[in-house]
Amino acid sequence: MPDSVDTAALHLAVEQLAHAVQVIATQAGDVPAVRRLRNDVERIELDMGDCTGLHALPPVRKLEIISDTPYDESLWRGVDEEGLGGFHAPHAPPHMPRPHHDHR
Repeated sequence: MPDSVDTAALHLAVEQLAHAVQVIATQAGDVPAVRRLRNDVERIELDMGDCTGLHALPPVRKLEIISDTPYDESLWRGVDEEGLGGFHAPHAPPHMPRPHHDHR
């Protein structure tokens, strides 16, 4: 796998675009639409220069399909359920609500 992004096709396309804009400029003259096109080509060339040093992405790993069949319940016996709060011993008193004070 190449380390850098291949921009050869991009360079060719931008060269062809620049040539096409030049042909239109020769036929239509220096009108606002042609100036905008020339400006657009110049901006694309600048952006293309920024793409020259880009590194290619690493290959995408193949997704691993995980079965949705239930796990053996014995795997979880005696384990603290982190998402549901800490472990409470069976003899622990239930949570008592705090008294509400009326501030008038």
